Amino acid sequence: MNRNGLLRALGFCAAAGLLFQCRAQENAANTTSTFPRSETLYVGGLQWGEPTSFNPLLSAPAWPVPNGDQTCNLLYEPLLSYNPETGKMQPLLAESYSVSEDAIEVVLNPAARWRDGKPVTGYDVKYSFELGKTYKSLKVSPRWSFIHEIRFDDAADKADAGSPAYPRHILFVLEKERRNPLAVLDTLQETVILPQHIIEPLLEQAHGDLDEFTKLKFDEDPVGSGPYRLLSYSSEKIVVVRDDSYWGNSALHDGKRAAPKYIIDPIYKSNDNYSIALQQGRLDASICFVPRIWLKEAKGVRSWYDKTPYFVSASILMLIPNVTHPPLNDAVLRRAMAFAIDYQDVRELAVSGYSEPLRPGLILPFGLEGKYYSEEDAKSHGTSYDPAKAKALLKEAGYTSVYTKDGDLIEMRDAAGRTLPTIYVKSPTGWSDWESIVGVVVKNLRDAGIDARERFVDANLYWHALYAGDFDLVMHQPAPSPTPSQPWGRLEEVLTSADWAPEGEKMYKNIGRFNNPAAPNYDPRIAELIKIIPTLKDEAEILKAYRELNVIAMEAQSTLPLVYRPDQFYEVSVRHWDNFPSAKNPYGPPQIPGDRLGTEALWALHSVGGH
Repeated sequence: MNRNGLLRALGFCAAAGLLFQCRAQENAANTTSTFPRSETLYVGGLQWGEPTSFNPLLSAPAWPVPNGDQTCNLLYEPLLSYNPETGKMQPLLAESYSVSEDAIEVVLNPAARWRDGKPVTGYDVKYSFELGKTYKSLKVSPRWSFIHEIRFDDAADKADAGSPAYPRHILFVLEKERRNPLAVLDTLQETVILPQHIIEPLLEQAHGDLDEFTKLKFDEDPVGSGPYRLLSYSSEKIVVVRDDSYWGNSALHDGKRAAPKYIIDPIYKSNDNYSIALQQGRLDASICFVPRIWLKEAKGVRSWYDKTPYFVSASILMLIPNVTHPPLNDAVLRRAMAFAIDYQDVRELAVSGYSEPLRPGLILPFGLEGKYYSEEDAKSHGTSYDPAKAKALLKEAGYTSVYTKDGDLIEMRDAAGRTLPTIYVKSPTGWSDWESIVGVVVKNLRDAGIDARERFVDANLYWHALYAGDFDLVMHQPAPSPTPSQPWGRLEEVLTSADWAPEGEKMYKNIGRFNNPAAPNYDPRIAELIKIIPTLKDEAEILKAYRELNVIAMEAQSTLPLVYRPDQFYEVSVRHWDNFPSAKNPYGPPQIPGDRLGTEALWALHSVGGH
């Protein structure tokens, strides 16, 4: 392995006088050694590409450090875990929490420890969150628009009999003008807590320069609070090993240890590789798309359900139009496009039927969100597959389509007879299910007379284009994970104009730049509803507000919802391990072991032998 990271880490440790728990990395020969199959759980799809750094402040560190929307609890842990099946938050580093009018109070578990034996304290919590005030590139940074301050409840600490000599009661004080407990609850379950006594001195040695700090790889047995330790890594796999002294064994699991001693994430090149490995029993759990999973049942492959839709729908994959690109600034054209798409074909041909049938709007009509969905509103204001209606809308708006004598679409013209630019659908190349969806959509749009074409780009170019607005239509999955704030989180991400920026500058929400605050047709009611929903307590008022906001979204057709998607493609093989959570055995959510609350399954799995 490359030793440069170790040398830099040792230099920092010596300068800061820290015990950094530095340990020699396993060499290349050890990465090919055999791990006992009965003690080793293989998980797939969590790491794509060669791992280069495990720095927790890096924007894209390697597994098992949390990366983007993926929160892995093996090395570092958040305060709470969200259960998407019950809608409840479960304690992890925190033993409890409570929500009041002006704050959310979190009480730390006094047993929580870092792997070096030091307690996890309120200082660690405050420090981890306040890093986002200093470094705006960190994921937690935008949440500070909803947090006024983080302080300790000294009176509560003093009142605790036998309270430890560090703050344990932490108050997340809400901003008065943007009071939003939903957004703060999201933060509490997605932000991992870092050891201040490790991170702060290293940042000081880097003179507070985050770019310099993130050159540290943290690949030499980093200190976390989680149940596993980083053991080794290579271009082929990442290995973590169970920490038998993990604090949660006694505090949370009645003295039991996690069943697998080792967890290995092998690094493959494509979905097909992961699918084959799962069928061959070389993988025990995967989050990669596996087509026609029912055909793999004989090979021991299972999912959450044992029949259609096989997976739990939790988000909406959409086409986002950039409404600053004519003719996509025309709501009539956008609605015509929505009527032109065959959603059944998208569901069956592109994603193997792994979805509930699509209904209009931005609220899921089932599960925990179902109580906020109105079928009446969907029928009155929504769209569905109706190509005749699509063509009628285009004709009424003055659009005409020009064809060759053989019936091939050449172009589309507006009411003044001007040729309109081709509308390109941008999507990452190599994402096979997304490529199939784009193919279906483009065919449907062209059949309706709308001049659309595919534009597949490298994934790195896709992410840049997504946030800079460099697209006509782009495939996107807003708010992909179930969190305490849903469906508000999805509606806010799609519709908010709070952080408006022109094309070319980055917008991480409302990437289609809908409802420009400076435009004459700006609708302030959208912002009003986004602001008040998190503050409402009466269920009737909440339902009324959600209905109004969803109707606005349907009528404006600011996005084109295509298909419901699972939080992750939850697939397991029962050849070597069993007792995975399932719809028939729902002791945990459909999240593979090690991912968020799915980590709990590690104490329930049973090895069925094999080498």
